[in-house]
Amino acid sequence: MPTKKSTVQSPGEPAKKSGQYAPVKGGDEVTVPKGHRLPPNPKRGDWELVDPTKNKSGLED
Repeated sequence: MPTKKSTVQSPGEPAKKSGQYAPVKGGDEVTVPKGHRLPPNPKRGDWELVDPTKNKSGLED
């Protein structure tokens, strides 16, 4: 379940931040660079940013 400050996005959307994204419904994490499109989710759901990259592309705006 997404947290209050989570970044949840749909498959096909460009990632707002670089980092590790996990399927909201559970499953394997994927690494997505900022601006790259999120991949299709095997469980037909959204992606949640769970571990932002520790550089300027993964930090808060």
